[in-house]
Parts: sequence; C-alpha cells; structure tokens
Amino acid sequence: MLSRHDIELICNASHGDPFSVLGPHQVSPMRCSVRCFMPNATQVHVISSEGKSLTTLGPRHGTDFFEGSVPMAVGDAYQLQVQWESGQSSTLEDPYRFPLVLGEMDLWLLGEGTHLRPFEVLGAHPSTLLGVDGTRFAVWAPNASRVSVVGDFNHWDGRRHPMRLRRECGVWELFLPGVCTGALYKFEIRTQSGEVLPARSDPYALQAELRPATASKVRQLPQKIAPSNQRKQANALDAPVSIYEVHLGSWRRTTEDGNRWLTWDELADTLIPYAQDMGFTHLELMPVSEHPFDGSWGYQPIGLYAPTSRFGDADGFGRLVTRCHAAGIGLILDWVPAHFPSDAHGLANFDGTHLYEYADPREGFHQDWNTLIYNLGRTEVSNFLVGNALYWLERFGVDGLRVDAVASMLYRDYSRKAGEWIPNVFGGRENLEAIAFLKRVNEVVGVECPQAITLAEESTAYPAVSRPTYAGGLGFHYKWNMGWMHDTLSYMARDPIYRQHHQGEMSFSLVYAFNENFVLPISHDEVVHGKGSLLTKMPGDRWQQLANVRAFLGYMFGHPGKKLLFMGCEFAQEREWNHDQSLDWHLLGNPAHAGVQHLVRDLNTLYRATPALYQQDFVPAGFEWIEHSDAAHSVLGFARHGLDASTFTVVVCNFTPQVWQGYRLGVPQPGRYREVLNTDSAHYGGSNVGTPLGSATTESIPWHGKPWSVLLTLPPLATVFFEWTA
Repeated sequence: MLSRHDIELICNASHGDPFSVLGPHQVSPMRCSVRCFMPNATQVHVISSEGKSLTTLGPRHGTDFFEGSVPMAVGDAYQLQVQWESGQSSTLEDPYRFPLVLGEMDLWLLGEGTHLRPFEVLGAHPSTLLGVDGTRFAVWAPNASRVSVVGDFNHWDGRRHPMRLRRECGVWELFLPGVCTGALYKFEIRTQSGEVLPARSDPYALQAELRPATASKVRQLPQKIAPSNQRKQANALDAPVSIYEVHLGSWRRTTEDGNRWLTWDELADTLIPYAQDMGFTHLELMPVSEHPFDGSWGYQPIGLYAPTSRFGDADGFGRLVTRCHAAGIGLILDWVPAHFPSDAHGLANFDGTHLYEYADPREGFHQDWNTLIYNLGRTEVSNFLVGNALYWLERFGVDGLRVDAVASMLYRDYSRKAGEWIPNVFGGRENLEAIAFLKRVNEVVGVECPQAITLAEESTAYPAVSRPTYAGGLGFHYKWNMGWMHDTLSYMARDPIYRQHHQGEMSFSLVYAFNENFVLPISHDEVVHGKGSLLTKMPGDRWQQLANVRAFLGYMFGHPGKKLLFMGCEFAQEREWNHDQSLDWHLLGNPAHAGVQHLVRDLNTLYRATPALYQQDFVPAGFEWIEHSDAAHSVLGFARHGLDASTFTVVVCNFTPQVWQGYRLGVPQPGRYREVLNTDSAHYGGSNVGTPLGSATTESIPWHGKPWSVLLTLPPLATVFFEWTA
C-alpha cells in the first residue's frame, strides 16, 4: 500500500513525480495496484476494455485518493468508472496508464536548444495514443517543483492532472485522453519554494481566448504550406516590392453592429481586392500574434504562436494568407522577438525563475516600453523564437517577417544612461547574444524557407544588416531606411521658401543608398503620437499640402529602394491614425483625396511595369544623378537604370510652388522624353502643368555633364517621370 505521505502530496498537488504514485503499478506477476485521485467521487471501479468490472478501488485515509489491487499487468488497457457525489457517473480513461509522450531525439534536441521546430512537440497537440484520442501536453519549466494541466475539462483544478517531468530537458508532459480541439487550458506551476503561481498560458499555444480572457485553446497544428517559386521570385531583390502596411483592427470596421473588427474572412473579402486594385505587391500586417492590450498594436505579444482571436480562429488567418497568394499579393508579418510584456499569465517569471528573461533588470527590462527582454543567451529561449519564425513561414506560408526594434536588440545600452546597463564579456555595448540570435534566425530561414524574406527595422548605422552572415552581416534580406524617412519628412515639412537651404536632406540618402538593401518606409510610427498625418506634416494651404504629398510620393517611387506605405497615406488621411477607429474612407468622396489615391494606384502600376525602377535598387549602376545641386530652384533630377542598358527612366522633382518654364536638363541619351506620370496632373487634383505636348526632344546642347539636353516645364510641387525612346 502507498504511504500516507505520498497520498497527502498528491491530494495537495505538491508531488513532483505523480507517475510514481498514480496509475497502474505492478505488485506481483499477475496483479497491479491501480491508484487515482478523484475529487468528489464516491466510488471508483476499474473495468476492462470490454466493459467487464475488474475491481472496486477504495478511498485511502478519508481522502479522494482511491487505490486497489487489480488482476492485470502494467500495460493492459482499462478504464475508470466513477460515481460522483452528484449522482452522475462517468467512464474515464486514466491518463496515468499512458506511456511517455516525448521521444528521445526530441528530448535531446530540446535539451540542447537546437530543435528547429519545438512547436511540433511542445504545447498542446491533439493525437491518438494506444488507440485513444486525446491531447498531449508539454511545457518547458525546468525549475518548477510541480506542473499541472488545468482547463475546462477538469474544473481548473491543479490537483487533478499533474504532469511528468522529463529531467533530461526540463520539460513536463502528459497525455490527457478525451481532451480535444477547442478545449481551454493553462499550466498551473508550483515553484521550488512551494508557491503556486497564477496559471500560465501556453507559450506554444496555437490559439487563445479573446482578451480579457487569457486561456489557451487546443487546436491542430496547421499543415505545412509547400514553398512557391513564384513567391520566391516576387520577394527577390530585383523584383518590384511595394508594401501596404496595415493595422487590421483599424483599417476598416463595420458600423452595422457596434464598430466591431472585421473577421479574417471579411478582411480577405475587402482588404485583398483593395490592395490588388491599388497595385501593391505585398501586405505587411502589424503583429497578429496574440496580445492582451489593444493599445500595444500587437507589439507586446504573449501568444507568439497564436494568431489573435480578435478576428477569428487560426484557420481564418490561414485562409487570408491563401487568398493573398491567389491574388498575387505577398504577406509579411511584423515579428517581435525583442521583448514581451509582464502580464501574470505570460512568460515573466514563468516557473518561479527568470526563465525567458534576463534576471538583472539592467539587461532584462525595457525602460521605454515597460517590458521584459528575452535572454537570448539561453539556447532554449533562442530556440523558442527561431522556431516561431519557422512556424509562421512554414505552417501559414507567409512571405516574410519584418523584425521589430532590431536596434534595441543590438545594443546593451539602448535608451539607457550610464550605469543602467551591463557591458558584454569584452566590455563593449553590443549585445552579442542578440547578434548571434539574429544571425541564426536569418540563416535558418535562408536554409529552411529560401522563398521567404526577413526585413529589419534598424535605426542605427550598424554595419551590414542586410548582408549575408558569411560576409560578416546579420543576414537580413532588407533593412528599413529610417534615415531616408526622417530626412525627407523633415525637408517636406519646411516651407518651400526655406527648402533651398536644406537640399541635402533630399539628396544625402544617395551617399549610402547602396550600403544596404533598403526599404523606404512611411510607417505607422510617423502618423501617430502627435506627429500628425502625412498630409498635415506638409506646409501651406490645403492645395499645397496635397501637392506636397503627391510630389513626395512621386519622389519616393523614383528613389532606389523598395516601397512601404502605411494605410491611409494612399489617400491623404487628414487626421492622425487612431487604432480604435476605422480610416476616414469618407474622404474619398472629396476629389482631392480621391486624386491622391488615383496617383498611388498609378505609381504602383508604373513602378511594376518599369524594370528601371526596381531591377537595380541596391547597386550604383541602377542610379545616376543628373541634378542635385540646384538648391535655388529646389529641383532634383536623376535617372534610374534597368539591367538592359537601353532601359532607363528620368525623374525630375520640383519642390517649390513655382512653375519653372524652359528648365534645361541633361539626359543620358538622345531621343524623345515623354511624360509617363506627372503628380501635378488634373487627374490627381493638380494644376495640370507640364511640358508642352507631354514630351521633349533632345538638343545637342551639353548640360549637366551630358552631351544632350531637353527643355522642360516643371510643374509646381510635383514629380514627373519621363520615358525615353530613341
């Protein structure tokens, strides 16, 4: 018979090795002692798989712990027939008769932190074991003294289903028969000191409840999506990439039933056709991983593996990705491996120790965001994040991950004063663990998902962010050009009379344009927190503001680098972005705003149809200055070149409200230069000024270092694209 001490530990949910107590235990060649803990049971019978009664288990010491001798061997199938105090009865499988869940190879890889796909073995996975349907649970909590699965299937009672510790890797596991897809669950953890922590959501949960509820949901792992060569080509460095950045909760809402969010399928029905009609090649979604606080916009996630339930279930998100690809549109996700919030149901102090975060707040606490920093020097934590990257790319087929806040990861003194940070082992400020992690995740993505891309939001001059790791880089495919964004917006905000003194803000980006594979972003960060909308940044009356927006967008599409535009900018949203409201779609009833939208659609069309504007974005051969020193007229002129030497486009910008008649511009080749897009066109709300007859023919008059030149009429506050024909 079992000792009273072991029984008390089970009844108090404090036994660290429940399988040594519960379930069948051989006591003689022909008999087993079967033990179970059944709160609120009055009788427990053991029955065979054929339904034959084998024995009645007796309660021990007046507790809900039942034990009895059964004529069978360990490994024989049986069930428990339970009579409850309510008068009802149930026939249950005994979880403690089932064998180990994790295999030896998985244990080995988890233990050393090299399991590329830990999400396949950790978390909750519906499965069949010994012919019985149920769910296998596994969670990494090496410093816990006891872990239990709690859920709607066991009254959230941590005494009922304590887990088995696999000491090789610090993972607790349990197969629960009868628990199926849709069940709600968490993990209840007792620390080494005996404290029972607030129940934790599953770090590997594939679905979660809608906030403010915080339970995880059991669901099947999505099937792998086969890599697509078509998508690989669409993401390539020499492809046209025009990204529409979207916050799904405020792109559009339905007002018919309470200003609610659209579902994944409703978004697929509306957002995808809109992006397709506008000519964007990619959507970039602000983080869709589950997060507790709407106001974080998803940048403080807790459920990294769970598409947010705000818009429906994970299957709905999968359908959205599939429909994007069917429409020829790529999907990029914002991904947040830099930090996580300290909510009680999340990763903070997960097993009673600083498991996922650095213990010292000088390393582990983000002062800017009041969040915790992943301890990337711990291989299991790094592996948790690398696996998450593969999960989104492989199991949903997304095209890429835009990695948020890379600068905050690279430097230990990021946004910290002297004495508030700890140097690395060499005494420097670089975060060596984070650098190694970023290199590893990019290498893994490159090998396992060669069709996919990674993009870095990195705001410093850290070298070689978008260069291969074998060449000393971080391995990203693309880097956001934050310097270009800040310089150009600073210039555009100036009254045109002063722009002549700041010409370098528009031309300086070409000094370093080919150091990285740049994306030119006008992101959500530029239209929030008092910064105003893109439109209201511009000087002058409303006509001039709109003209400035149009001129700026034209310059952006002519400049080397892939393009990114935040939602609302494409029709000159007036008010600052508010994550709790839909965009102001009613503005499209105003011809001036509809004109800006028309312009962006035409810019995307021209961009995608003109190889000179995208084929050589990242090499000097793709760009040629014609005029960048005419500050007095605030004029910029340049040529973009494709791989075919005979293919080029000339772009001219006038950032004053003056019309410059008879403006002579040197050109690369003799022939005819025809306007193919003029942001001052009446179609876009402009004044319809342009070069007479829409074209100019070269004269043999040397200018700007060229043997040929043309006479142009430059419209006010406008960018004009010229196509050359011999």
